Amino acid sequence: MQSSTFTVSPSLFVYHQKLRNRFHPLRFQPSKTNVNISSSSSSSPSLKPWSLASSSSSSFKLRPWTSLNRFQAKATSVPESAGDAASDNGALFRTLELGALFGMWFIFNIYFNIYNKQVLKVYPFPLTITAVQFAIGTVIVSLMWGLNLYKRPKISNAQLAAILPLAMVHTLGNLFTNMSLGKVAVSFTHTIKASEPFFSVILSAMFLGEMPTAWVVASLVPIVGGVVLASVTEASFNWIGFWSAMASNLTNQFRNVLSKKVMVKKEDSIDNITLFSIITVMSFLLSAPVTIFAEGVKFTPSYLHAAGLNVKQVYIRSLLAALCFHAYQQVSYMILQRVSPVTHSVGNCVKRVVVIASSVLFFKTPVSPVNAFGTAIALAGVFLYSRVKRIKAKTT
Repeated sequence: MQSSTFTVSPSLFVYHQKLRNRFHPLRFQPSKTNVNISSSSSSSPSLKPWSLASSSSSSFKLRPWTSLNRFQAKATSVPESAGDAASDNGALFRTLELGALFGMWFIFNIYFNIYNKQVLKVYPFPLTITAVQFAIGTVIVSLMWGLNLYKRPKISNAQLAAILPLAMVHTLGNLFTNMSLGKVAVSFTHTIKASEPFFSVILSAMFLGEMPTAWVVASLVPIVGGVVLASVTEASFNWIGFWSAMASNLTNQFRNVLSKKVMVKKEDSIDNITLFSIITVMSFLLSAPVTIFAEGVKFTPSYLHAAGLNVKQVYIRSLLAALCFHAYQQVSYMILQRVSPVTHSVGNCVKRVVVIASSVLFFKTPVSPVNAFGTAIALAGVFLYSRVKRIKAKTT
């Protein structure tokens, strides 16, 4: 008898499942049955669920193909821990980046204070020194824009009008700092400037609506008390140096608050590098005519030589101080865009601890026990202040 093969199409696969549930194919062997089934001799090789075969024997068997192709669909889900890990990595990177910025801020500030103090000790013209620092910063900004290292901004008149107050207080803040450094020791200037949180809290409440808690106000007491104690026992105390440092506190914190308000306006926001670059250029334009009018042109080689100064040494130290000045101010603005003004002020106070210690060691400044105790109280108050602000941030 001629044998023929019949392959069940995929549409009968459900029927095959019913047969499989009802019968066991290896035990289903009816006898005395002849089957003649004619069908097409071709079949699809990829679909071979069952086959009915007839031969010369008197029985047929319903058996499964051993090469039955089965398809499985697996749904793979992304573990929740993968998203958490990516978030943790991003947070770690941001933390390391912020830590690196704070480190550069501290280092540049240390070298700025050392070189700046060395210049101001022999060249007591703070207006000229301030204008020179802004002039070198303007050259750096011009090179950045001219060489396309950073995109030259397109600033509207309204934006320039909003930035002008920032440039004014920025100029005054650095002028007052140079005046204080020229009159008193670096350590004393920065001890006075450790009271910046006091001004930061007041200005943040006035302009940003950040009202301090009772704990924050209480933490300011040791800061102010420590500054007072250090001031009355300071060997190099000078009223011009003292009030210049206080005025620097006020203007610098006012600048920080105003710059924060400028950067949070999304419709016409300016990135931190552009903002600081424009402020630097405007500060130079503001300080240059005032310097010429008040102090004259007294930074020429002939004048320095006639004053008995080492021209090369004064120029090199002034250049290094100006470069460090621009670098630490730029990093300061980068940090300010990432943190609140109060946090920026706390970091500024921690920076002063490093600057005070390094300046005392470098210049071998005499420090009495009472003076050191007052400085320690002020810095401890800064630490308490930072802890109180962190606790508040977690509960809100």
